[in-house]
Amino acid sequence: MSWLKAKIDTGAQTSALHTTQLEEFKRDGEDWVRFAVHPWQDSELDEVVVERPVHDRRTIRSSSGHSQDRLVVLMDVQLCGRTIPAEVTLTSRDEMVFRMLIGRQALRQGYVVDSAASYLGGKPDSSVRRRNRGRA
Repeated sequence: MSWLKAKIDTGAQTSALHTTQLEEFKRDGEDWVRFAVHPWQDSELDEVVVERPVHDRRTIRSSSGHSQDRLVVLMDVQLCGRTIPAEVTLTSRDEMVFRMLIGRQALRQGYVVDSAASYLGGKPDSSVRRRNRGRA
């Protein structure tokens, strides 16, 4: 997957990814998880199925105060032309505009946040932006 709509969230410790079809399983005695990622808003086109070792299990509290138990995996994230390792929680973000949140743990690897700016890492092509709004 070359592009995914994400939001910088300095209020979140870990990053979060919208996933569906979470399925835990064992591989060589270790805990693994299989999940689907849908890169486009309101669409199941271009679904990507991913398998990762389970890194951790955490209780995450939302800004509204609700708690949720989530699986955590380690993933490489490309942000502003750099690839960094990040702890990513897996959750349903169906009701959210952004498929992914980038949290402080990832950002502290050499990023400075400018809250007055958008797309500092580059804007995707207009065809990608249209597709994410449900228009091909």
